[in-house]
Amino acid sequence: MALILNIETATSVCSVALAKEGKILGIKENTEGLNHSLLLGTFIQALFEECALTAHDLDAVAVSMGPGSYTGLRIGVSMAKGLCFGASKPLIAINTLQALARSVSEQLKEDAWYCPMIDARRMEVYTAFFDSHNRTMLDTKAEIIDEHSFSDILATHKVYFFGDGSEKVKNTLVSPHACYLNDKAASAAHLVEIAEQKFAAQQFESVAYFEPFYLKDFIATTPKHKIV
Repeated sequence: MALILNIETATSVCSVALAKEGKILGIKENTEGLNHSLLLGTFIQALFEECALTAHDLDAVAVSMGPGSYTGLRIGVSMAKGLCFGASKPLIAINTLQALARSVSEQLKEDAWYCPMIDARRMEVYTAFFDSHNRTMLDTKAEIIDEHSFSDILATHKVYFFGDGSEKVKNTLVSPHACYLNDKAASAAHLVEIAEQKFAAQQFESVAYFEPFYLKDFIATTPKHKIV
């Protein structure tokens, strides 16, 4: 059993949860946009102070590894690695989509497939499919959604779609077997049980060499109007 700090910054949600033996002691999160660089350190410090703990009291740090926002992932993983290095603690990495899918399937407890979606550009999402036992049915990938997407799966399986990428595709991806869930966002709370299991199994990452699961290369954009 372990005391684990859980960090989620893969989407527009900035979330931190402190958990012991799989139970949440405290959580801080903001859903108002990409303010991770300003909020993450503050949230962590506030949790430590409220629980009268420091990084040295932790048994491990768990971080949402992606896919998701390039900048958000960099911030979260950098913070997690810094804490692990400074306090000599192990690092646990958790697939963002799998954690979100597990939280929904455990809530619904229905024999269906679960498809979390993280918003990418235009009609593209980062997605994967999981069964009711959180086993991967279709591997994580970047998918441009059209009316034919996942037609073979939807022909034979009831599928729950959720996450911040599902809202923009629900009018395109239409099927009697497609169910859309609102307000199912990423959260550090979703990492807690998986982190506890990985800690027990000693499934740790290299603090020095671990990198987020970006899925796609970062694409820098230039402003349309330049000031000369």
